[in-house]
Amino acid sequence: MAKKKFVVGCFDDEKVLFPAVKKVRKAGYKIHDVYTPFPIHGLDQAMGLRDTSLHTAGFIYGITGTTTALTFMSWVFNKDWPLNIGGKPHFPLPAFIPITFELTVLFSAVGMVLTFCYLCQLAPFVKKHHFHARATDDLFVMVLECTSRTNEADAKAFLESVGAKEINVQEAEDGWWLGRYAKDQKLYSTPSENSLA
Repeated sequence: MAKKKFVVGCFDDEKVLFPAVKKVRKAGYKIHDVYTPFPIHGLDQAMGLRDTSLHTAGFIYGITGTTTALTFMSWVFNKDWPLNIGGKPHFPLPAFIPITFELTVLFSAVGMVLTFCYLCQLAPFVKKHHFHARATDDLFVMVLECTSRTNEADAKAFLESVGAKEINVQEAEDGWWLGRYAKDQKLYSTPSENSLA
């Protein structure tokens, strides 16, 4: 997988990050992603992300479960093994409702979880580049993708002007790959190492 360059800016407050995202987009920089230790309401709109289609996928999975349950039960009781139980009809819809409901919930729940994992690239042995070790702890990390029109020095200066406390340029693979994280992988340098550099 080809490597790309990214300009990484770290913010220590969500009140600084939120307007910075809007300013960065307005300036024309391409935001690769924003990593935050907790969800920030409205950040997806500020980044220009479209609404998720996960609810549509859940509806499709649910309808599939409903159809599967009704089709299978009607086939069993009408075609494969029709029994006359106390004169009841071969298609007793009220008796089918509980199983139909359970299969609808099962299909939609499992399907949505698998779809979410696929879209977010979450799976065992899937490795992704971490831009900063504190991104899920106490830092808000904005990652800009360097395109052919991006000047790294200008991007760094712009991030500093909008309130970024720590800025660096990283080269990383854009995506995921199978593998394991090295135990000795260092995601950031310690303050003593920074002082020696």
